[in-house]
Amino acid sequence: GQDLAEKKCGRCHATGLNDKSKLATAPPFRTLSSRYPVENLAEALAEGIVVGHHAMPEFVLDPDQIGNLLSYIDWLGAQTKEK
Repeated sequence: GQDLAEKKCGRCHATGLNDKSKLATAPPFRTLSSRYPVENLAEALAEGIVVGHHAMPEFVLDPDQIGNLLSYIDWLGAQTKEK
């Protein structure tokens, strides 16, 4: 999940425990589990995430990629809560 996050999302989003998002409006992945029920992101990732701004490309992930990415997002959120 971490590798996928870095490759697909890291050009805008912070994908680690302490990094800053390169795009100020892109939320860090470590905050996603506190902002959204992570399981709700699965459908959006399967169908292709589309947002209301031009900076985020549309992409579709396969079921294994979705599971890995969501597990990583959950893990990041848990690490952040422990601090």
